[in-house]
Amino acid sequence: MSLGRTVRKKLREAAAPAAFLALVGYFLWSATQGDRGLEASPQRQEDLAAALAEQSQAEAEVAMWDRRIAGLRSRIDADALDERARAMLNLSDPRDVIVPYDKGQKLF
Repeated sequence: MSLGRTVRKKLREAAAPAAFLALVGYFLWSATQGDRGLEASPQRQEDLAAALAEQSQAEAEVAMWDRRIAGLRSRIDADALDERARAMLNLSDPRDVIVPYDKGQKLF
């Protein structure tokens, strides 16, 4: 056999193990240096702690608003609330009859 044939045969035999080793090397590098690797783990833990703190703050705010809304529901009649909101926002229902007053006349 010639030298060229021997070299090609050895290269073909070594191609599959070399590809496998390259693949294993990539995964090992990714496990230590990648976005989700061992080096990034402390940063992810800090991000998780910040997200949990933000979540608890948001839950406290939601609970506060729930308490305020529950207090309004128990004390105010829905029609009175609707009437007061329309008066404060200067809005009306399209089905309402609107009677304009002169500037000198007071409503109450």
